[in-house]
Amino acid sequence: MRTRIDVCAGSGGRPRVDLGHGLLQARRVRTSAPGTVEVALLAGQALLLAGDEVAVDVRVNGPVRLVVTEPAGTVAYDMRADPARRGARWDVAVTACRGARVTWHGEPFVVADGATVDRATTVVADDTSVVALRETVVLGRTGEPGGTLRTSTRVTRTGRPVLAEDLDLSPGARDGVAVLAGHRCLDSLTVVGERLPDGDDVLQLDALGSVRRWLGPRAHASPLTTSGRLSPALHTAG
Repeated sequence: MRTRIDVCAGSGGRPRVDLGHGLLQARRVRTSAPGTVEVALLAGQALLLAGDEVAVDVRVNGPVRLVVTEPAGTVAYDMRADPARRGARWDVAVTACRGARVTWHGEPFVVADGATVDRATTVVADDTSVVALRETVVLGRTGEPGGTLRTSTRVTRTGRPVLAEDLDLSPGARDGVAVLAGHRCLDSLTVVGERLPDGDDVLQLDALGSVRRWLGPRAHASPLTTSGRLSPALHTAG
């Protein structure tokens, strides 16, 4: 079962919200900002275990701002005791159109020793919408080298590919200079529909969009985080 967040512009400036629950439960959070919907994603059971398939579909239609938060991070646990299930999946799909603005405040995704996870992110936006996603990957808990993670990112704007990236972060494949260069934390901010300010850690995409990325030893040291929340760049972008 997929977790679903559907938001569209309603009459009188009040957005209409339809939520569906899967392994992650979507809960609406009260906000006083007009035209803004905030939804928190909560684990409905112990996650992430062998055989788990987490899927989140987000659709925002119309001049509405959706803020998605994760009150806690996620740990992918050791899966070697159940080899028949061959790991776990974590899939996120975001669609934004007709002036929508989507901001996703991701918390650390920790891949413990013995875990095997395939993680995919897909974003589809039209030329009137803005999507900003923060994704933080941590390989291993304290003192662990971490398990296997393979990630896929596909971003499309007005039917045109903006970003296509596949990363193999399995042991033995991730330590090259062009991948993690020995770091265990990968923190990324991806924005489509607007550009982040130029910087040494910012990649400006060919279409309207940017990727800001940081590598380091500890997630809390990332410049994308300030006092436990995201940096102003994400609030501005989203």
